[in-house]
Amino acid sequence: MSRIGKKPIALPSNVTLTVDKSVVTVKGPKGSLTQAIDPDIEVAVEEGQIQVTRPTDQKRHKALHGLYRALVNNMVVGVSTGYKTELEVVGVGYKASVANNVLELNLGYSHNVFLAMPDEIKVTAVTEKGQNPKVILEGIDKQLIGDVAAKIRSLRKVEPYKGKGIRFVGEVIRRKAGKSASKK
Repeated sequence: MSRIGKKPIALPSNVTLTVDKSVVTVKGPKGSLTQAIDPDIEVAVEEGQIQVTRPTDQKRHKALHGLYRALVNNMVVGVSTGYKTELEVVGVGYKASVANNVLELNLGYSHNVFLAMPDEIKVTAVTEKGQNPKVILEGIDKQLIGDVAAKIRSLRKVEPYKGKGIRFVGEVIRRKAGKSASKK
């Protein structure tokens, strides 16, 4: 039995869940999200808890069971509390700013990089004296925030020698010794 799939999801009082054939819609104070699910997987609300069940123990059904339980849980958390991801821009002269939901990054290239954000995501850039600039992404869709954060990070990946690039806040980078370290 899927350990993740059989765990019930607590449904907050200010969140409603509706199932229409194979489409799950979750509405809450922060907005609403919809997700198409496999017709074999059943989603039911019982006594303030969401239960996801599968018809058989086939390998395919086991995989989908845990997947859709996790997706529905992410939707419930998103519409009730929301998600937030912070990225840190590390490097001399690297800058980040936001204007009209367009992120402008100066990453040491010959030109600035402009990235238009989806309407569902709120982006802010924070620059404090003595600190690296931070880009903060907030929204209700965990998958969309992860995709956008990965896209921003791919613009200048962290290199292992000096540690310059875009990283998640708290991410540990394995540093390498340069070629001057071998001469002794």
